[in-house]
Amino acid sequence: MMQNVEPMTLFGYNKLQSEVKNLKQVQRPQVVKDIEVALEHGDLKENAEYHAAKEMQKNIDNRLVELQIVIGSSQIVDPSELAHAKISFGSTVVMTDMDTDEEVTYTIVGGCESNPDMGLISFASPLAKQLLGREEGDEVKVRLPGGEKEFEIEEVKYVEIVFETH
Repeated sequence: MMQNVEPMTLFGYNKLQSEVKNLKQVQRPQVVKDIEVALEHGDLKENAEYHAAKEMQKNIDNRLVELQIVIGSSQIVDPSELAHAKISFGSTVVMTDMDTDEEVTYTIVGGCESNPDMGLISFASPLAKQLLGREEGDEVKVRLPGGEKEFEIEEVKYVEIVFETH
């Protein structure tokens, strides 16, 4: 079976690691305490706090399993070391929508790092998949949930990626 590789930058990797740490060291111990406290309130059938805490514990455990899988298949990529003659992981792409003449800029990042509001799109997203490997001057027709769009790729470059606005 081919392992699904999840490319991400060091930022995304650290973000996942700190979520794991927070779940294991802060949230889970708190939930265990909540369960113990709820148990002292007696009758479990009527005990909403107990059921809420158990549900929370289940969600935390599921999320931890999910995170272990992503971290286990993560491959840390430093986009500044890649050639960006063609669109690849970490590329910033400036394109013009050929219908509206509107210019859009996207940066292709890991799934855990994507933030469409900031123009950061997951390399696994439909748009990124259709852009990978293209180069400046290419015209691309992309199928998106909202229908088909045609773009001309103006520029492909690497610029330092800003993941969060403070």
